[in-house]
Amino acid sequence: MTTPRDTPASRRVRANGDGTVYQRKDSRWEAAGYVLAPGNTRKRVRVYGTTRREALAKLTEKIAASNRGVPVPSAQGSVAAYLTYWLDAVAVHQLRENTHTRYTAVARLYLIPGLGRKKLAKLTAKDVRTWLNQLRTTCQCCTRGLDAAREQPLCCAAGKCCSKRLSPLTLAYVHSVLKSALEHAVREEEIPRNVARNVRTGTPRPRRFEPLTADEARKFLATANGHRLQSLFELALHTGLRKGELLGLRWEDLDLDAGTAAIRRTLQRTSTGGLTTLPTKTRASERRIALPTRCLHSLKLHHEQQKREREAAGAMWQRDEPVFTTVQGRPIDPTNLTRTFNALLHKASLRRIRFHDLRHSTATLLLEQGVELVVIKELLGHAHIGVTATVYAHVRLRLQRDAIDLLGRALDHP
Repeated sequence: MTTPRDTPASRRVRANGDGTVYQRKDSRWEAAGYVLAPGNTRKRVRVYGTTRREALAKLTEKIAASNRGVPVPSAQGSVAAYLTYWLDAVAVHQLRENTHTRYTAVARLYLIPGLGRKKLAKLTAKDVRTWLNQLRTTCQCCTRGLDAAREQPLCCAAGKCCSKRLSPLTLAYVHSVLKSALEHAVREEEIPRNVARNVRTGTPRPRRFEPLTADEARKFLATANGHRLQSLFELALHTGLRKGELLGLRWEDLDLDAGTAAIRRTLQRTSTGGLTTLPTKTRASERRIALPTRCLHSLKLHHEQQKREREAAGAMWQRDEPVFTTVQGRPIDPTNLTRTFNALLHKASLRRIRFHDLRHSTATLLLEQGVELVVIKELLGHAHIGVTATVYAHVRLRLQRDAIDLLGRALDHP
């Protein structure tokens, strides 16, 4: 007598409502089941996979979303309906909370007003290109009514358009969100191809940054000397760690005897969880780096200072062991760290830069000292060396010019 456990996976009887799974003549697996559709109706959907498990996983995902009350739009539905479904049932499980919040804002402000009424199945590359061209030349004050909400209109409501258009970087980001949504529609076989991939927006120029020069960096470190967070600023300028990576460091991540630090997590503020510890930005960002002697010395002093603060705080001290905390042992809010950083810049009589520009300063100064690009890539935790090469292309070009001039002088005056 056979039991359900003895029955082959392809022949097991699935429970009522779980749908059916079977292998097609072309060797692919097909799964079909009923899900919630727009208009409070139910429709039968079919998904495909190279294995039974893959097809079943796709169907289970759709049924789970349906059970949560999220309707699964069809290709005949609108782009707005599919974007809503994708954000609420798919992207929310694949993206970080802050990234999902940005995607939702892009859909609400640009994608749905511009393309939302189009049928998903009838959306063409021409539609996308026409909409992007219109978005590129449209004043956002006029389109979104920003000026009308001001107490004293300065732009459209006053008859003087300020031509506040989207930057090329923002336009490329909006385009990438649309491509991601349509790519999932292709994977779910709602549409045959991703029409947004056939539209070229051009490569936007990298965001300009103003790293500190060597003299400015020395001046900044001299000003930070004696500050409660001196070791944080020294670590930021010597290693190029991101703000969230610095604030996410714990003492267990540091090996002060070996002079290394393991970068495993980042601290971010999210809209629902407040200050939250998350994994690093990418898998490549999880890395182990060497710490310079100056940072090791300041970290040891900081550890002693933190012990004194813990004793003074008593029961108010938090249980976690972050390296950098408030005087009560709580995690430091990234916004408060930016305020402290700006105050130090002002005290040092230095120009206003972003905290992230300390990271750029590290890479620029290392390049100018002749450090190889692959070493800088590993230190910064970039996923690919092409990212490092692109961001710091202007520095490499300047170094090439210096090298060529040096060779020229050698050839002219042996």
